[in-house]
Amino acid sequence: MSSQAAETQETQQYAVARKSDPNIVKGRRSFFEYVDLGVTDGSQGRMRVQKTSATDGLSEPTGWHFHKCEGQFVYMLDGWLELEFADGETIHLEEGDSVYIPGYMPHNEIRTSDAFELLEFSVPAEMGTEVCDPPAK
Repeated sequence: MSSQAAETQETQQYAVARKSDPNIVKGRRSFFEYVDLGVTDGSQGRMRVQKTSATDGLSEPTGWHFHKCEGQFVYMLDGWLELEFADGETIHLEEGDSVYIPGYMPHNEIRTSDAFELLEFSVPAEMGTEVCDPPAK
């Protein structure tokens, strides 16, 4: 076993999350519910996985922003979500669709279904959010 693999094995641990006992955490948006799935603790902060859900949908766009991380991956479990990117493209994600967003890439969540659920992964776990100007048209 390489020294890097041994070090990882020593510092990381398995993590179990139970649907019957969700770990609801504070998230970036007060109108969404965030459930931590234990990966942050298990990976010693190397990555984060959480389930995000809403029952009232997105009442207005989140505004242009980017995340200070290596990358973010979103997988839609139920409902739909629309994201706008700086290149002018708008993508519509439905159940079973996913998107990878590189860190520091400006985007704007513009619409959602009334109810939705998604899984969000980020590397590393700590991912700051910075507001940014809309792209020049």
